[in-house]
Amino acid sequence: MKQTIKLLLFTILLLMLAACGNNENDDSASETDNAKDTAAKAAGNDTTLQIAMKSEIDSLDPYQASATDTEIMMNNVFDGLFDSDENGELVPNLATDYEVSEDNLTYTFTLVDNAVFHNGESLTAEDVVYSYSKLAGLETGEPMSDKWAVVENVEATGEYEVEVTLKNVDSGFLARTIAAIVPADYEEQDTHPIGAGPFKFVEYKVSQELVLERNDDYYMEDKVPEVAEVHFAIMPDTQTAVLAMQSGEIDIIPGVGEQELAQLGEDVTTLSGPQNMPVIFGLNHEVEPLDDINVRKAINMAINKEEIMDTVMQGHATRIDSNFSPAMAFFYDDSVEGYYDYDIEAAKDLLAEAGYPEGFDLSMTVPSHATLYTDLAQIVADQLGQVGINLTLEPVEWSTWLEQVYTEFNYESTIIGLTGKIDPYDVLVRFVEGYSHNFINYNNSEYNEAIDNATLETDDNKRADYYKEAQRILTEDAASVFIMDPDSTIAMREGITGLSLYPIGKLNLEDITVAE
Repeated sequence: MKQTIKLLLFTILLLMLAACGNNENDDSASETDNAKDTAAKAAGNDTTLQIAMKSEIDSLDPYQASATDTEIMMNNVFDGLFDSDENGELVPNLATDYEVSEDNLTYTFTLVDNAVFHNGESLTAEDVVYSYSKLAGLETGEPMSDKWAVVENVEATGEYEVEVTLKNVDSGFLARTIAAIVPADYEEQDTHPIGAGPFKFVEYKVSQELVLERNDDYYMEDKVPEVAEVHFAIMPDTQTAVLAMQSGEIDIIPGVGEQELAQLGEDVTTLSGPQNMPVIFGLNHEVEPLDDINVRKAINMAINKEEIMDTVMQGHATRIDSNFSPAMAFFYDDSVEGYYDYDIEAAKDLLAEAGYPEGFDLSMTVPSHATLYTDLAQIVADQLGQVGINLTLEPVEWSTWLEQVYTEFNYESTIIGLTGKIDPYDVLVRFVEGYSHNFINYNNSEYNEAIDNATLETDDNKRADYYKEAQRILTEDAASVFIMDPDSTIAMREGITGLSLYPIGKLNLEDITVAE
């Protein structure tokens, strides 16, 4: 089977002949020249953007980072072979074409021939070999991510052609080609990251700001940013960010709520919509009594999702009942909707059946950097109190949550929003036994089999059926409490246009236009 995505390259020569007065010179310009003129014009623009971000950067190295806000910021520094558009479809970036072998094991990528890293070095197939080999752990034997363990070999078959061979069929592999391509043998990404994206790294001051500058040599000449410099200000407190925007110190705030928007008034423009981010009340299955399915079912029935959405999001959210958002419509299973209705008496009966007629004590580790989580946690605590579950909230800094919960699984319960992904495998693998970040400690052989079958299936309709089966298993097993996909709202000062919403963590700063 062969699949090919091609960028259409046009070479149109426009001859403009002018004979005005005594001017005897003929002017001619090609589309390429015009693109360069556009880039030159952009280079003369000294606009600086100030953007407020809630979370600290967890790593400047794209292969070590896992936080959504880090991804949003650093996505502007790095490019992959492909990227996601607003609809979650793959679009070419550093690759112009790809082909897949008949056995679906070998992917051959053709690269652009004009990409340059921020250190001035040309990007070639050897850099892709280095990047993918590192991700897959081909030299160390330890993949940097479980999702790259499927790669068996990466080989440069030409200066701008790369061949990737998989150990087995993996229908989700192509979506992983949005991963950053980094310079071969460069080992200082954690202190001074270098990519080939539209913006260059300048400096990072911990707990203060990340500074990026325009890449005037960006290989997509029509995408050279208009904005000269971007400052991401680290502001965990949304109210501080709002006050800074009101005083003219901040231009853009991602993730603002209704109260903040009311405070900002009509002096800002907004962009809002679903963000493909399941927000869950995570239950650690290695902790008693959360290992009891009746207890988990009771907790699900004690949670009033509609109240949560109305209170925390003022209704601007979509209910979910499995770890999957309707935003990914093709793979979404609507049969799970309303599976656990809010029912206090039924919840109490289940707790009694499980041996906890008076309830029990439970702690919740809450990342304190976002009011969404802290507000939601308080409502959950109030709701669980109605069935005798005494929920103690333990606020922690974001870096602590990443270490304690996401990496070490050292917690009882938690509240978190899981970053949107463009492939269903990357959404649902979080609950597969053995996955390095399955912090729920979920283990269900039928679920694992459904995910395995989806991975091996190349027919999209059949693949969707397996992923829908996996969603149903999560719901029926009350793996956790799947609450909502909250709408994302970006507030911008007047005059800023060009931003779009994506199903992954991304701000397309290269497309921003700022009115004078």
